[in-house]
Amino acid sequence: MIRVFLVVRAEYDFAQSFIQTGVFMIRHVLFIQYKEQASATDIATSLANFDAIKDKIDGIESVEWGLNNSPEGRNKEYTHCVFMTFVDEAARDAYIPHPEHEVLKAQLGPILEDIIVFDYAI
Repeated sequence: MIRVFLVVRAEYDFAQSFIQTGVFMIRHVLFIQYKEQASATDIATSLANFDAIKDKIDGIESVEWGLNNSPEGRNKEYTHCVFMTFVDEAARDAYIPHPEHEVLKAQLGPILEDIIVFDYAI
């Protein structure tokens, strides 16, 4: 019963967001697998850079990240997840080529084993 409520609530929120603004916000999700040789300091720096980017690029509503703690063991060696929320598609599209995003990618690149990027409208 709770799941049904959550799905209905999510769909209601989704519709209300569009009705009120005429645009959907965008959730930008990154699943990150760091290289084995990436130090704890390197990883902490990359995550701090994600936190800081919301103050450098207009249109980023929020950034949050977390470390996998699932007991299921199905994370396929992806250890971290970053959620970025953009005010709309235009903000996400402006972020992709933004110089600050390029700086973030340059810092992350040497310690990155793999990444999955997944976006959806909210």
